[in-house]
Amino acid sequence: MIKNVALRARLFVILLAGLVVAGCTDTVPKGGGDILVIGDSVMAWNGSANKSIGDVMGQVLNRKVVDKSVPGAKFSNDNALFSALGFDIQQQYPGGTWNWVVLDGGANDLGFSDCKCAACTSIVDKLIAADEQSGDIPRFIRKLRGSGAQVLWMGYYAGNGKGSFEGCRDDLVLMERRIARYAAHTTGVTFLDAENVIDQTDPTLFASDNTHPSAKASKIIGTYLAKAISARDDRSH
Repeated sequence: MIKNVALRARLFVILLAGLVVAGCTDTVPKGGGDILVIGDSVMAWNGSANKSIGDVMGQVLNRKVVDKSVPGAKFSNDNALFSALGFDIQQQYPGGTWNWVVLDGGANDLGFSDCKCAACTSIVDKLIAADEQSGDIPRFIRKLRGSGAQVLWMGYYAGNGKGSFEGCRDDLVLMERRIARYAAHTTGVTFLDAENVIDQTDPTLFASDNTHPSAKASKIIGTYLAKAISARDDRSH
C-alpha cells in the first residue's frame, strides 16, 4: 500500500482532470437516448482520444452512447458544488428515457474519505448495506429501473500492485460482492466484473499512473460490456 501523501497527490491530479472533463462531457439528447454511461475516471479515461470504455461500446455496438462520466467522481458526493459539476455519479444522470444505463463507482468514496482506503466498511455499508437492498447504490439503481432503463454495473479490475487504490481492494471487493448479489436477484440489472477480462500482470493494460486503464484495456473492457448488452438486447440498429 502506498503512503497517504502519494495517494492524496494522485487523487488531486484525478480531481483536476475531472474539473476539465466535467465541462466537456457529451450533450444529452432531449428526453434521453439509447445508452447512457456514468461513472468515474476508470470509465472516462482515454476519452480525450475517443478511446474510453463508452467510446468503444458505441463503436462495437454501432449505437449512440452518451458518456457523462467524470474523473474524480464519487458515487455520493455531499459537496453541493462538486456534485453540480458532475463529481457525484448519481447527479450525472440527466433523467429521461434510456434503454441502458452503464455505470461504475465507489473507489473515490473510499479514497477521498477520512478512512483513506483503510477501515472503510462503514462507507461500504452506506453505499450498499449487508442486506444488499438498502444504501445509496440499490436506491439509485431502483430509480434507474423505474425509468425503464436496463442497468449494467461494471466492477473494477484488480490493480497491478503499484496504483493509487491498492489499499481499497478489500472494501471494493466487499462492495462489489454485494452489488453482484443484488443484481443476480433483480430483474433488468446486470453486474459484470472488468476483472474477468483484465490481466493484472500485463503492464500494457495500465496507464502510466498504474491505476487507470490504458487505451488497450479500455478497448477490452468496452468490448466486453458491449457484447453483454448485445446478448441481452435484440434491438437492431
